[in-house]
Amino acid sequence: MYRTTPPVIRREDYRPAEFLIDQADLRFELDAGQTLVEAELSLRRNPAAPRGDGDLHLDGEQLELLDLTLDGRRLPPAEYRVDEHALVVRRVPDRFRLRTRVQIHPSANTALEGLYVSGDMLCTQCEAEGFRRITYFLDRPDVMSRYRVTLVADPARYPVLLSNGNPAGTEELADGRRLARWDDPFPKPSYLFAVVAGDLALVEDRFVTASGREIPLRIFVEPGNRDKCDHAMRSLKAAMRWDETRYGREYDLDLFMIVAVSHFNMGAMENKGLNVFNDKFVLARPDTATDADFAHIEGVVAHEYFHNWTGNRITCRDWFQLSLKEGFTVYRDQEFSADQGSRGVKRIEDVRLLRSRQFPEDAGPMAHPVRPDSYIEINNFYTATVYEKGAELVRMQAGLLGPERFRKGTDLYFERFDGQAVTTDDFVACMEQAGGLDLTQFRRWYAQAGTPVLECADHYDADAGTYTLEIRQHTPATPGQADKQPLHIPFAVGLLDAQGRDLPLRLAGESAASEPTAAGVCTRMLELRAPVERFTFVGLAARPVPSLLRGFSAPVRLRYPYSDADLTFLMAHDSDGFNRWDAAQTLAQRLLLRMVEEEALSVPDSFVEAFRQALKEAPVDASADTQADPALLAEVLTLPSEGYLADQMDCVDVDGIHRARETLAATLGALLREDLLAVYERHWQPGAEAGDYDLSPAAAGRRALRNCVLGYLGQAPDAGIVALAQRQFDTANNMTDVIAALRVLLEMPVDVAGDAGERALAAFYRRWSQEQLVLDKWFALQAQSSRPDTLARVKGLMKHPQFSLANPNRVRALIGAFASGNPLRFHAEDGAGYGFLADRILELDPLNPQIAARLLHPMTRWRRYDPGRQALMQRQLERILEVDGLSSDVYEVVSRSLGKDEG
Repeated sequence: MYRTTPPVIRREDYRPAEFLIDQADLRFELDAGQTLVEAELSLRRNPAAPRGDGDLHLDGEQLELLDLTLDGRRLPPAEYRVDEHALVVRRVPDRFRLRTRVQIHPSANTALEGLYVSGDMLCTQCEAEGFRRITYFLDRPDVMSRYRVTLVADPARYPVLLSNGNPAGTEELADGRRLARWDDPFPKPSYLFAVVAGDLALVEDRFVTASGREIPLRIFVEPGNRDKCDHAMRSLKAAMRWDETRYGREYDLDLFMIVAVSHFNMGAMENKGLNVFNDKFVLARPDTATDADFAHIEGVVAHEYFHNWTGNRITCRDWFQLSLKEGFTVYRDQEFSADQGSRGVKRIEDVRLLRSRQFPEDAGPMAHPVRPDSYIEINNFYTATVYEKGAELVRMQAGLLGPERFRKGTDLYFERFDGQAVTTDDFVACMEQAGGLDLTQFRRWYAQAGTPVLECADHYDADAGTYTLEIRQHTPATPGQADKQPLHIPFAVGLLDAQGRDLPLRLAGESAASEPTAAGVCTRMLELRAPVERFTFVGLAARPVPSLLRGFSAPVRLRYPYSDADLTFLMAHDSDGFNRWDAAQTLAQRLLLRMVEEEALSVPDSFVEAFRQALKEAPVDASADTQADPALLAEVLTLPSEGYLADQMDCVDVDGIHRARETLAATLGALLREDLLAVYERHWQPGAEAGDYDLSPAAAGRRALRNCVLGYLGQAPDAGIVALAQRQFDTANNMTDVIAALRVLLEMPVDVAGDAGERALAAFYRRWSQEQLVLDKWFALQAQSSRPDTLARVKGLMKHPQFSLANPNRVRALIGAFASGNPLRFHAEDGAGYGFLADRILELDPLNPQIAARLLHPMTRWRRYDPGRQALMQRQLERILEVDGLSSDVYEVVSRSLGKDEG
């Protein structure tokens, strides 16, 4: 097993850096095989840190030290020490200049941290601790330095040379190489450093700031991809304008750049002035990218740009504060996307992601607070808890303060901490001061893991005309946190009358004249603080139907004894789009879980009729924008996923969930065939040219509704439905419709569709074999298939010439899609899926530990399954843990999953 248990890093052990680096002058002589990096650092002792042993400890990994001087004097070996993690210079003065010269090997860097090769280019990824693979440095976020960078390379191989900040000139050297200088005037931590070198195509535009400055905007891509950058550029300009309008934040450098790379462990990186992106979040044309891809590009481009202020100008004191930048910035990109499209649909998408990824994380062995207390490997804490739950914490504060006071709070935050590395407590303190609120209890959200459960009960007093709501809060125990304290929870409530109309709300003790409900306020933001809270509403002539947790005002699990009739009523009438969708989800979830328990249970007529009524709300023609929102309707009509249903069960019934969901979908497809066909045909627009593709929210919503309907029809197919799906596949002018049709054809029974699915799959490959991002979709569709031979097909695809373990996108598209996106086949009773994943983890770990660790997550909740599957998963996890030399990334995930290490 792992011979030396890696050390645990604890938040309570934080100490300020003993030294600071005011200026870093770096020179790179770039080459894929070996790159020389010369660093001259201006250091001084940190007056805010206690004096240590007088030695300078610099982080460094996989570096070959060639030269070392202090204040111009070459140091003899007796005055320094080098090991595999650090350079220690003994007895340094209080202020000095240190120069190092190291050699690194980018082409051998398969972990994709530090400087590495992607295709024909060189690029960097330094968050969280990659800079130490470039040169010796104080590689921690609270050491902020100014950087001057010189890049030298062969212009035939690397004609484009980029780094952070503003360009400071180029030269042609006597030996034929080219030199480029960059100067970043803003202090930044090392994790925000970036270098890119390659033969890149350029797409350029301009943005004029609110103060009248003209900023060149440049997107660099591999040759041949220039025609896929328009949407990313539009998204960038929209994000820049939105940040000025919503937060008063103007861009600060003279130039803003994005580079798209094909090999990247993450989605994108916010390096100051030079954002490096996974190319899947930049490149898009209607024929190569789906509506979801376009939406993701818009959100990720905005997210990384917003980091310029929430992450770069103000950064984290230490990595335990990661949500300071990520939670706030996710909230900002969510709000931006909501303003660009349908706010209700965006909220549904965000909550679905939270429930499918973060709630299970909170309920499993990897549970941790938004501000963790400890870690072994920080890369394992780029999680849904830090990002998505962290965003919910910011959203709750915005809800408690209201728009005006929240803006005052953010203005205060930017003013007070610009240029500093701070903590989540510093952020909350600004909200507290600007909002005039006591958020002492709210801070527990950052410190406690787990998803709170709210148990709601009510009572209507007809004689008094009062309605009392009782809410009990409880947070389950999580690893290392058995006892939980009550939280400060914003709880938005509405009440509906028998006709589905919102009722004005007035609490007992409030004056009708002075209370804002006199103006017709129909949603109240209640604040829960005690373990049990009671709220009594007055002036109600009849018992209302409660609409609870409107807009998902807090990341909690809600328990209230709604009847099926109540849920059907809310599904039809609730003015809150999120709660309307949630009612439909709960109604479907309730039925599906009953069908899991009772295989012979028939689908109630009332459920079918509720779906029929929802279909009748579809727009009457494809161009109608005045009818019901088709995107929201598509969400309402979509059944809960198998993963979400599994999360509702104490012991996951893998086969039962799949059977129940397929049965319900097939029943709806058969009984509502004519209704579904009518909606489909009204929204089918054959023959449109690709140039006519409409990316507006209304058009995307109509595609979403049409393809939702096609999915139901495909569950109960006949020759006519096969032909309909084939027609869409053959004639659609956009990838959204092509992929939807291909998925339906692949899942149809062979005795009905014959080889239509396989023929379509082969045609898709012939058409797109040279488009790598489209091929990812081809791999993923096969990995997610419910067919019995899926695992054998996945194993075969690993030998495909277009598959490579060195490409994280391809690994995620095949191995990740199978393990995380195909519960039926991954959790096959014989355990073959578990053995396959364990083999891949062990194969990947020496190459790219980050990706290996992230692929493990489907097995981390092994205790949720039946004894047979538990034993099979446990055996594979223990097999992984027994391997000598396991990375700290994988070790931490496996050991915590087995309960052998809780950090």
